[in-house]
Amino acid sequence: MNYDQALALLKKNGQEQVLRYWKKLSAAERKGLLAQIETLDFKAIKYCQSVLASRNEPPAKKGKPTAPKVHELKGKLLKEAVAAGEKELSAGRVGVILVAGGQGSRLGFDGPKGAYPIGPITNAPLFYFHARKVLAMSVKYGHSIPFYIMTSEANNAATEQCFEEHGYFGLNPQDVVFFTQGMWPGMTDDGKIILDRPGHIFMSPDGHGGLLWALKARGCFADMKKRGVKTLFFFQVDNPLVEVADPAFIGIHTLEKSEYSLKLTAKRDPHEGLGMVVKRDGHFDMIEYTEMTEEMNTRRTKTGDLYFKFGSPAIHVFDRAFMEREAAKNMPLHLAHKKIQTVDEKGNIVKASEPNGWKFEKFIFDCLPDAKGVSCMAFDRAEEFSPVKNAEGKDSPATCKADLQAKWSKWFPVPPALPLEIDPAYAINAADIATNGILLQAED
Repeated sequence: MNYDQALALLKKNGQEQVLRYWKKLSAAERKGLLAQIETLDFKAIKYCQSVLASRNEPPAKKGKPTAPKVHELKGKLLKEAVAAGEKELSAGRVGVILVAGGQGSRLGFDGPKGAYPIGPITNAPLFYFHARKVLAMSVKYGHSIPFYIMTSEANNAATEQCFEEHGYFGLNPQDVVFFTQGMWPGMTDDGKIILDRPGHIFMSPDGHGGLLWALKARGCFADMKKRGVKTLFFFQVDNPLVEVADPAFIGIHTLEKSEYSLKLTAKRDPHEGLGMVVKRDGHFDMIEYTEMTEEMNTRRTKTGDLYFKFGSPAIHVFDRAFMEREAAKNMPLHLAHKKIQTVDEKGNIVKASEPNGWKFEKFIFDCLPDAKGVSCMAFDRAEEFSPVKNAEGKDSPATCKADLQAKWSKWFPVPPALPLEIDPAYAINAADIATNGILLQAED
């Protein structure tokens, strides 16, 4: 694309201000800006503009939300679910999707969040625990489980480098598929694309809901079909406790012929920041914690439990066919009013002191109402949820490391006194410890 072509395209779409500083740019800056312009999806941009224009309209009325049925698996149902899940894993019909587009900046870490060191003794990165679990399940069920990792433009190269430097954590590189999520330009109140430098458009990731578009655009659905994958286990990078490709979870999804299944955990307090799965007007939906009213947060049942008891930590199972169907639709957009660096009339960079622009995100749970079958399964937070979100306090590296060791310690008749770290490829549960014995790793 040359300057004239770019100008014509921008004028056609009312965005010619993007080339406002062209004469001041170096040859390299001009080349970079033209490359950005060439990748802009103006159909998507017009969709963003329409959502932005209607942001002040009152939201459409929805039915009264009620709490869904949540399976607490035990006894016969647990055995049946495990058997059904193991059948899918043994047949090679399961794939794993990891959402890992974020950076570790909130943790004071310069790099992909998945490369953050979380091993209590070895300082192994978050990616290590996820990849080794995929390896363990592949070996256990005699069939390679393809591992799809969604990155962003900001961290894709560093993520691939992390895997290469660690020998893909023992996985076959051909079974690890990296793909980048989409990036959308930020806009002003009137829908104009924002420049954060004279020769650069401000772009931000399109959210975990962008997964659907990315899987289609990057050829991942085609790869899944080639491998015979029909069921996909989805989770986020910041939670090393997650039980990857859990047979019971996959099994209940299969037994109930669901298109979208969710693992849910009891909230630790009425106001914990977890989305709430609800039913209304015969469909499932997700209410963000910021949209929960005080009455909804504190409502109790006759037995004293919270009525909206179970929150979602973003651990899902999907049918591949359902995800493909949803990828062909426009997902709802969520607006975020943010401080975005801009450029003044003279070409000087201006740091924003107040929110001045809009970011656009898609959330994966917005496809819940379209699912023809939905299953919800409860799990014990201590076993599977300890995210690394904050540098200190709750949900920090310190709490996560403590929770990892607490989980591992339960696998022994007598909890070890020493600091403990277990390679997931060696043991993913107490039964593996009993079968394999254990080699303890301890600090000097």
